[in-house]
Amino acid sequence: MPTQTILVTGGAGYIGSHTVLQLLLDGYKVVVVDNLDNSSEVSIHRVKELAGKFADNLSFHKLDLRDRGALEKVFSSTKFDAVIHFAGLKAVGESVKKPLIYFNNNLIGTIVLFEVMAAHGCKKLVFSSSATVYGWPKEVPCTEDFPLSTTNPYGRTKLVVEEICRDMQHADSEWKIILLRYFNPVGAHPSGVIGEDPQGIPNNLMPFVQQVAVGRRPELSVFGNDYNTRDGTGVRDYIHVVDLADGHIAALCKLNDPKIGCEVYNLGTGKGTSVLEMVKAFEQASGKKIPLVMSGRRPGDAETVYAATGKAAKELNWKAKYGIDEMCRDQWNWASKNPYGYTKAESSFK
Repeated sequence: MPTQTILVTGGAGYIGSHTVLQLLLDGYKVVVVDNLDNSSEVSIHRVKELAGKFADNLSFHKLDLRDRGALEKVFSSTKFDAVIHFAGLKAVGESVKKPLIYFNNNLIGTIVLFEVMAAHGCKKLVFSSSATVYGWPKEVPCTEDFPLSTTNPYGRTKLVVEEICRDMQHADSEWKIILLRYFNPVGAHPSGVIGEDPQGIPNNLMPFVQQVAVGRRPELSVFGNDYNTRDGTGVRDYIHVVDLADGHIAALCKLNDPKIGCEVYNLGTGKGTSVLEMVKAFEQASGKKIPLVMSGRRPGDAETVYAATGKAAKELNWKAKYGIDEMCRDQWNWASKNPYGYTKAESSFK
């Protein structure tokens, strides 16, 4: 098969950068567009470093998807076989405070992208959705045909984009679309060279734990220890970011299946892990004690959420390989080498 060229939006971000690296190592050519709003160009340099002989197959454009002219230029200069769409704002709490910013960025950016794709005859898409579209599931594990609902504007943007994808494909059968609903991505590339570097106060458990471990924050707040779970803390399905990246490549391959219209797959491990279990695994991996403060439940947090992964195993031939010990080992390797993420690295790296 001739080399495929893939456009990755948001490819400088956490999940995006790991997926770009796996794509390069699998022989794809990759063009990244990212406005660097919540990411760093250093991640692109480091992906090139890790890609070795494949580094020249990666190019980067700093642009915002809402800038139609800039996006048109990229599509006019390169013929893309498919698009992986990660770009978007993703902090749940911020979305509740600033809903219009989320709708403007996530929905308008996506609509412009889809219009430009259609105009250039590129109608193969993998969309980065989220398990947040399951809302507060009444039972677990979550299967792909569960009723969809969401409790915050961020989740609503994911839900609306999923609906747009279904409507587009219904209107034009040339579109081939896979919606990937992730559960809780954690960990980092085993090299420790790329990882998660959230701007400001982290919204997710593991970057917060990591910042406590390297001394950037004094303690971890545990939101809710009175849930009806093994140890009273919330249970989630944590997935290694490298497994998640490989799931995108499996989805890209599936787009070649003539029977694909608009299909949805969960990417998770199918196992639930509590907050305290995750903290304990990280303490073992890092040798650091994580001081805890028990706080009340956060509004909007579900008790237990984990994935049914049978559909992805059967139809994408993909399943997660790594457990929480590897997730914590790789997260700590990244954190200990990059305690301040990419920010302190900028000057020394360039």
